[in-house]
Amino acid sequence: MKKAELYGKCIEYFQKAIPVAKSELNFTSEYELLVAVMLSAQCTDKRVNMVTPALFRKYPTVRDMAQASADDILQYISSISYPNSKAAHLAEMARQVTERFGGVIPHTMEELTTLPGVGRKTANVMEAVAFGGQAMPVDTHVFRVSHRIGLVPDRCTTPLSVENELVRYFPRDLLSTAHHWLILHGRYTCTARNPKCPSCGLCEVCRYYNHKGEEDKYSLL
Repeated sequence: MKKAELYGKCIEYFQKAIPVAKSELNFTSEYELLVAVMLSAQCTDKRVNMVTPALFRKYPTVRDMAQASADDILQYISSISYPNSKAAHLAEMARQVTERFGGVIPHTMEELTTLPGVGRKTANVMEAVAFGGQAMPVDTHVFRVSHRIGLVPDRCTTPLSVENELVRYFPRDLLSTAHHWLILHGRYTCTARNPKCPSCGLCEVCRYYNHKGEEDKYSLL
């Protein structure tokens, strides 16, 4: 099957199976989304949503958080994975946004990735979710699902190479939606362990399903 045909079938399936595709993080502002995404690294959205209400009540704006120390923030996010480093990143991020950007979350990849704890994936999430643009953030779900289905070849071994391949084949105006499709499919159907293949409508075209005898290199992602 040609790559364009595979992408077409995936788009057709996801449009029907996941008609509403959006972030499952709870937020009400660009600042809140940035904090939530930073906390979500190697952590579930469900867990993040459990800790952010109290965190945002204490620090409702980035200027408020800029006044906090890492230890102050740590007590609110202690149940999150890697809480110490994330608390330090949040405190410093808030200070830099306040001092360098006047308390306004920057909107460009170049500026965002100068902030502590903000990498390309987080900056792409901000573009796709907060700023209304088109981007393809690659997390573990997107990485796993795109390889299993066969949307990207095995030579795509880094998040950036996967992003570049997906951006090449998904229509530009669907990038952000496709990002959510792949995440939600990975979260609830194409799970790392014991993927729910019988309930997946992509079995006919899925490389993983049609080569089940091969080693699943993505079961731990």
